[in-house]
Amino acid sequence: MKAENNVFTRLLLFPAALLAAASWLTVSCQNESPSMDASVWITSADKSFLFEEQEQKISFSEINTQRGDGDITEIALNPEQTYQEMDGFGYTLTGGSALWLSEMSDQARSELLRELFTTDEQGIGVSYLRVSIGASDLDPHVFSYSDLEKGETDTEMEHFTLDPDRKYLIPMLKEILELAPDIPILGSPWSPPVWMKSNQHSIGGSLLPEFYDAYALYFVRYVQKMKKEGIRIDAITVQNEPLHPGNNPSLLMKADEQAEFIKNHLGPAFEEHDIDTKIIIYDHNLDRIDYPLDVLGDAEAAQYVDGTAFHLYGGEIESMSKVHEQYPEKKLYFTEQWVGANSEFSENLPWHMQNLMIGAPRNWSRNVLQWNMVSNPDLEPHTDGGCTLCLGAITIDGDEVTRNDAYYFIAHASKFVHPGSVRIYSTDTEELPNVAFRRPDGGTVLIMYNPAETVSEFRLTSEGKSALAEIPPQSAATIVWGIK
Repeated sequence: MKAENNVFTRLLLFPAALLAAASWLTVSCQNESPSMDASVWITSADKSFLFEEQEQKISFSEINTQRGDGDITEIALNPEQTYQEMDGFGYTLTGGSALWLSEMSDQARSELLRELFTTDEQGIGVSYLRVSIGASDLDPHVFSYSDLEKGETDTEMEHFTLDPDRKYLIPMLKEILELAPDIPILGSPWSPPVWMKSNQHSIGGSLLPEFYDAYALYFVRYVQKMKKEGIRIDAITVQNEPLHPGNNPSLLMKADEQAEFIKNHLGPAFEEHDIDTKIIIYDHNLDRIDYPLDVLGDAEAAQYVDGTAFHLYGGEIESMSKVHEQYPEKKLYFTEQWVGANSEFSENLPWHMQNLMIGAPRNWSRNVLQWNMVSNPDLEPHTDGGCTLCLGAITIDGDEVTRNDAYYFIAHASKFVHPGSVRIYSTDTEELPNVAFRRPDGGTVLIMYNPAETVSEFRLTSEGKSALAEIPPQSAATIVWGIK
């Protein structure tokens, strides 16, 4: 076909090593004034691009002829076919994260928080946070909000206090809320107070049935007292990783125990105290979807349950859809995945982009959270027995900031897929895994990954318009158009 008859506009995206010798190529169109231009942001496994906006835009043209292109990958979008609404993308703000942020100078911290939590030109728009209820394993030491002397109990929560979080976490949340006042905050406990547990220890053990009511009140007090601090807790999970009692802190909570706790204690306590915070179950790996299915199968418990949270240290991301198929009225969330400090960016980028940033929303997740937000160069702090290789999305050394793997993974979605965006249909293809969204302002976002070791050409079509483009090898791309 002659160039003058071609109705597609072609964009070539080259790795940095080829940019000096390459140029952006545009093929002329019958319609000389394309009606849509799309911006492109690229991250490559070889780090030649790290979430960098490309100078050349993709120009769409009207589809008014047929063209044969052999084996070119077709990606078609249909904004009329919609799926779940998105709540946001972000990280866990651990106690250690808050500690290192707090120790920065005021100016450096302000600049970093603005970069993370706004959609300014340099901002990546983090739009969802998870915090631990009490200590996680990335705190300097184990604590709860009701630590008592051995043999003491406090079933009425008269001694409940948020004091352990007042030094770092609460002040940091308040600074973040000044920038992002509507950001959803999810609270997750690693362990109840040890006096409620069968082994009287921070590691493992079970919640004693005689303290189910006390623990439900513990959640109530947490939500109430955080609200008094000006911090709304949008949701809680009942227990972080309930089938992993070997962490410090941790708790073993089987599915029937979680169902019993929710239906006869936590759910009624939230109702009694007019708590509208969502209750989310499970918060563990996708290899055991029998757990949330058992809890949701208990109708008395399920009436209080908003949805299920997952991690992917085991199982397949597609298992989220199996839960959705059985309980489509219940929401799904992806709440944790780490990046190991001893892993390689070239391996992490394809796995996280395909499984989490693309795979989780394609399987009905309303959010994607990476673990964790900030570490220091020594990967501290952590409890005795806690994670020693958990790499933050950001490394802070004084005022010096290093952006790590998870920073770029989340940025590909958080900067553009704002809360309230809705996933829309896009062609599901192994050649170029992708997911698409329609924003509240009418803009469209396509996130994709090219797993091939060569440049991949594709045709992108949406709402009667089309463009040809190429994506570099082993690279993530976010393509954005129609934003007002």
